[in-house]
Amino acid sequence: MDSIFALVIEAAVIAAGAILIEESLSIIIRRAVKLAGASSSVIRDIGVSLRIIAVVAIVSGILSITGLASEFSVLTISGIGAIVVSLALQTTLTNVISGILLFTDGIVRLNDEIEYSGTKGRVVRVALRNTWIKREDGTIAVVSNSSLSSGPLINHTASARLSKKYAFE
Repeated sequence: MDSIFALVIEAAVIAAGAILIEESLSIIIRRAVKLAGASSSVIRDIGVSLRIIAVVAIVSGILSITGLASEFSVLTISGIGAIVVSLALQTTLTNVISGILLFTDGIVRLNDEIEYSGTKGRVVRVALRNTWIKREDGTIAVVSNSSLSSGPLINHTASARLSKKYAFE
């Protein structure tokens, strides 16, 4: 009876720890994503993804403490899962990180006049994965953030803002 009670306590501690870590990461990532100007659907998708990861961690921990799975197999399955997810999301994650960096560094903001790879126009939307540029003829060019980050990107309206921020003339 005492061993069952101990297992329940251990499972509760694992669940509480995973949920606490998931909620903390969720708050930090959601703030960064909101600053980057992401839509509510992207923010919701990130929250759902973190919740799924937390559930997998809880199930793995419970299987490990009950003896239904060895720690080695839990680590192996977790490692394989992490590799699969990272490979599947590699391009998306590259664009998301590039979008956050473009926005937080102040390189691209709404209404900036930019030029990239023959496309010249005004920035009308900065999302996590891509940036929308309204060209002079009224068409919208959608450019991935990783492409903008790798450059060359010319921002015709940000000279004063970037000169103050990075102290160059």
